[in-house]
Amino acid sequence: MRQSLRLLGIGGIGIIRMSGEKCFEILEKMFEQKNKQPIEEIKGYSIKYGNIVENGVVVDEVLVSYFKAPKSYTTENMCEINSHGGNIIVKKILELCLKNGAELAEPGEFTKRAFLNGRIDLLQAESVIDVINAKSEKEAKTGIKQLEGFLSKEIADIKQEIMDVMINIEVAIDYPEYDVDDVTNNQIKEMLEKTEAKLKKLEKSFDNGKIIKEGIKTAIIGRPNAGKSSLLNAILKENRAIVTEYEGTTRDTIEEFVNINGIPLKLIDTAGIRETSDEVEKIGVAKSREIAETADLVIALFDSSKDLTDEDLEILELAKSKKSVIILNKIDLETKINEETPELKAASDCIIKISALNKIGIEKLYDEITNLFNLNEINLDNEIVITNIRHKNLITKAIENVKKTKETIENQMPLDIIAIFIKDILEDLGNITGEVVTEDIIDEIFAKFCLGK
Repeated sequence: MRQSLRLLGIGGIGIIRMSGEKCFEILEKMFEQKNKQPIEEIKGYSIKYGNIVENGVVVDEVLVSYFKAPKSYTTENMCEINSHGGNIIVKKILELCLKNGAELAEPGEFTKRAFLNGRIDLLQAESVIDVINAKSEKEAKTGIKQLEGFLSKEIADIKQEIMDVMINIEVAIDYPEYDVDDVTNNQIKEMLEKTEAKLKKLEKSFDNGKIIKEGIKTAIIGRPNAGKSSLLNAILKENRAIVTEYEGTTRDTIEEFVNINGIPLKLIDTAGIRETSDEVEKIGVAKSREIAETADLVIALFDSSKDLTDEDLEILELAKSKKSVIILNKIDLETKINEETPELKAASDCIIKISALNKIGIEKLYDEITNLFNLNEINLDNEIVITNIRHKNLITKAIENVKKTKETIENQMPLDIIAIFIKDILEDLGNITGEVVTEDIIDEIFAKFCLGK
């Protein structure tokens, strides 16, 4: 068995991880314990202090963690060398590991081995990368719940209910003389109704799951000098965007993430929308319109000290077809438009007044976004939420197969035909947890993992 090994990054501490049948044998060739103890006597989940050496010369002072099969992350023998985190030291220890028989691991190989060795299912394996890449507290919490197996258990329970009925179907097919078709058909119908209801609930949860994982794509649009960059800076509480008195300063988009009630908000500050002869600015304006059309949320910003223009009316048209918040900025100046302005009221129900420069009214924006997307109703303590598009697509496919199975019953098809469609449902669910998944899909999933995990 080859030894998996990988390192990443620089810091106060560097960790080189090895997993495989011969990892302790390789470690012994380069690690001198301060209090020598045979590997057979070293307990799992223990740490030993000593030096990594090469030809009798100390390379670094280290701590080594031991994990003995099957009680390890991969279920194989594992060790982790905790060294000083400088590139030179870590690279040297890595070279010694390779020299003594280890091989570099692929991205996600440790988690892949944990899956292939049966410690976790594929759904739990995918949640590892979700936890690592989490951009908000709620996304991290959702990933942890899936890693702990909450969604896996829900899928397993649905499968078990289907299997309980499949047993009766198999009996009816194998022993037709007992004439239990009517009873079996009633059981199938009841099971399919329950299964469809549970799967639809999971499918629906993806609406919130998508928001939790990907965030709310938010386009900040408006005419030049309406205060878009000032608003971005006020939300981020830092001078991220350039603010000047000159129009057309922002010519490209600026993207930043901020959390609102534990949900990531992907803020995109766009170029001011106006007619211009500047070719570079034209590209930025076109990009602004495109982003507004594809955004989950449009924040349309207006200078309340100026009358509406034709360009403002175009911006209102962009906001009409989306979830939107209209902001009247520069309330510290004499205002010419307000919440009662007909054109504004016709475009959105959410109209607020702020001073982006003085950071007044920003909390009102957070409240409106929370209400628009029902963020307070996302309860991760009592709900299972689908955040992975692969899982969602397979659940949708399973629902379609439930419907097809119901049609076969309505068309009075024989039990062996009905059984084929039910097995398709089981296969869809098995693909989620990895029981029947193909090698290509496994490779594709783990290729997205970071090195060392």
